[in-house]
Amino acid sequence: MRCSILSLAFVLLTAVHASAEVPDAWLGSWTLSVERSTYVPGPPPYKRATYRIERLDDGFHVVYDMVHPRGGTTHLEWTGRMDGRDYPLQGVDQAITYAYTAMTTGSGAWEIVVKVDGRVAARSRVTVSADGRTMITTTGASTTVYEKQPDH
Repeated sequence: MRCSILSLAFVLLTAVHASAEVPDAWLGSWTLSVERSTYVPGPPPYKRATYRIERLDDGFHVVYDMVHPRGGTTHLEWTGRMDGRDYPLQGVDQAITYAYTAMTTGSGAWEIVVKVDGRVAARSRVTVSADGRTMITTTGASTTVYEKQPDH
């Protein structure tokens, strides 16, 4: 399970600077593109994954639904702000937190820091395409691509 949770860090979405609201372009549903993603080492941690991002007061709420290669499923939820502080992941037995921070003002790149039991377990860099339809998360040599789904 710990490996799956750390893998989730590689595919997480992130947000903007603490003083800004979550941009409208980030809100909605996103689907993992396994074909466009690369995972090092080994095969993809999920055969299918969807994420839903919603504005929540001065922060945001993310719902993760993932299907593992052998068919098992995972449902997780995270609520927090873009202030660099640790906020807990709900739906796991371990103490896992995520912290979202802008990497460089104006660069369009963001960092998510994942901690397990208070220790840094992963750092990811996230960018969004100019048209707002693709998110790319890079963690080490792994690259995960998400495609925004049309509103229903």
